[in-house]
Amino acid sequence: MKTIRSNNISKIALLLLMFISVSAFSQDKKKIQTSVIKTNIYCDHCKQCETCGDKFHKKMYNEDGIKSVEVDPKANTITVIYDTRKVDLDKIRQYISELGYDADEIKADPAAVEKLDGCCKKS
Repeated sequence: MKTIRSNNISKIALLLLMFISVSAFSQDKKKIQTSVIKTNIYCDHCKQCETCGDKFHKKMYNEDGIKSVEVDPKANTITVIYDTRKVDLDKIRQYISELGYDADEIKADPAAVEKLDGCCKKS
């Protein structure tokens, strides 16, 4: 009789543990987000040039919560993967503005635009 109860308790404990694990896993997925931010890139090599390419990686990766940044000059987009527990999308847009680029509805910081190479500024 004790073996049957012990066996049932073990099964219930195992099911409970599995339920908690699945719940925790599904919540973690929501904390990592991917956003595509519309921008204006005026040259076709910003991804690699000294001014822009390095700036995006040095500045963005130093910010807490940013996992990945991908610049697409042809589509005029910046794709960012980030941890919502550490940074929000508005703050990421602000970082991009501070680099001299528009980020959705946030316009590029004029002082930052002046620091860009000539090829990266609007003609």
